[in-house]
Amino acid sequence: MSLLNRRMLGQIMVAGLAAQALGTGGLSTAALAQQAGGLKFGRSRPFSYDWLRKHAAELAAKPYQSPPRPDPAIVSKIDYDAHGKLKYKADYALFADGKSPFPITFMHVGQFFPKTVQMFAVASGKAREILYQPDYFTMGADHIAQKLAAQPSAFAGFWVREPGKDWADKEPWATFLGASYFRGVGELGQVGLSARGIAVTPGAGVPEEFPDFTAFWFVPSPADSDSVTVYALLDGPSLTGAYRFVMHRTRGVVMDIDARLFLRQPITRIGIAPLTSMYWFSETAKAAGVDWRPEVHDSDGLAIWTGSGERIWRPLNNPSSIMTSSFLDDSPRGFGLMQRDRDFDNYQDGVRYQLRPSAWVEPKGKWGKGSVQLIELPTDDEIHDNIVAYWNPAKPTKAGDELDFAYSLHWLADEPTPSPLARCIATRLSGANTPGQQRPEGVRRFMVEFSGEPLATLPPNVAPDPVLWASRGEFSRAFTQRVPGSNPGRWRAQFDLAVNGTEPVDMRLFLRSGDTILSETWLYQYHPF
Repeated sequence: MSLLNRRMLGQIMVAGLAAQALGTGGLSTAALAQQAGGLKFGRSRPFSYDWLRKHAAELAAKPYQSPPRPDPAIVSKIDYDAHGKLKYKADYALFADGKSPFPITFMHVGQFFPKTVQMFAVASGKAREILYQPDYFTMGADHIAQKLAAQPSAFAGFWVREPGKDWADKEPWATFLGASYFRGVGELGQVGLSARGIAVTPGAGVPEEFPDFTAFWFVPSPADSDSVTVYALLDGPSLTGAYRFVMHRTRGVVMDIDARLFLRQPITRIGIAPLTSMYWFSETAKAAGVDWRPEVHDSDGLAIWTGSGERIWRPLNNPSSIMTSSFLDDSPRGFGLMQRDRDFDNYQDGVRYQLRPSAWVEPKGKWGKGSVQLIELPTDDEIHDNIVAYWNPAKPTKAGDELDFAYSLHWLADEPTPSPLARCIATRLSGANTPGQQRPEGVRRFMVEFSGEPLATLPPNVAPDPVLWASRGEFSRAFTQRVPGSNPGRWRAQFDLAVNGTEPVDMRLFLRSGDTILSETWLYQYHPF
């Protein structure tokens, strides 16, 4: 899946949210059944999570087969505009009959997601396939999708809808569409970055593999429940997987995810709990003369809560070439791609970047040794997703391995357990010259701003000390000061860094007073320019 397709997938999700009603499956399709609302079902078969795990293990022992594709000659013509005319009818929603508080609507295959995804309804330990019918969608008599056969299924993904009688008039709160991508709505009512079931060889110098969720099973929830349970089968050339998603609709969305992976072959680099986002530019590196907006990004930093308890903030970059950064750890407490800047004035854009959700991964149990890895790709437009973050286990993989991971994925405005330390809120770079004097070559000035209670409560006339480290180069003129005209808890660490050459420089900074640490740790990868 190309960068453009990743972003186009997201645009279609957003377009679907705006359209509201737009929405959107082998096993035997014999013994047709039909329920209220008109959905047609296949034969009833036993289902459990144990069965799904065994099924995934059996698949992994066989050669990989790509998911079926409805007629490619037809599907290739269902472009962005044609797909927008395929609106899923509310009467055909799964659970529209009230058997579960959260209706499920389905998405049609199209040019950017052409593979069949099977959908199953589960009740009393039995599963039946939801059989695709063109009548589920509003499509004109001359719409190209009318030419598709009933098999293979033309379902590509699904939406989880809000409860209540007026659910069809409200935006969905969770989306699964394309490869193993999915999204949740944040507490500020927006979608933004995406998550994936797994990342296979991301940034490893070989073509990245994009396994697919090939089937989903939907379990009805009690009337008073705030959650939806969905099971998923993952399949790709290198591995299979059995997944359970328990998705809670709270102030944002919290997904409890359990996964067992079965490897067909060794994987050079595997990414657990991968997140995908977009960062074009911000106050750190502006696009003067390229775009009129001050900042354009879905996320502005990677936050990590290490196994030892350290809080880390790594501002994102838009590098000139692909860069991979690894943050070694042992059983991290959490990590995520965050959108910290919530000020509209810093974006000036009607798409409301200031409301984009953050996504925080909270591991369950001990994940052992490995690293949080961050991949940053160059981009010159907001249509490209160019940021990836995930957990990479240290132990090499081999064919036949089984990997178990469980975590909670929080789609919120901030980390679910914010640090009491002061946090980094801005990273600014400039030339290191004094006004009226020539700029020294190879020297860059940094202004890193922190804000928080530990800085607000410093005694009068006491300034925090900046603690600095760099992989190369020399620091000079390092000091801190209150940011003029701001609240008492906002301080700026300023310093110059002199380096030779163009190789990246890894940097580290935190604030302290005596032996007391006052701030989280700021990490940065500086690309000399």
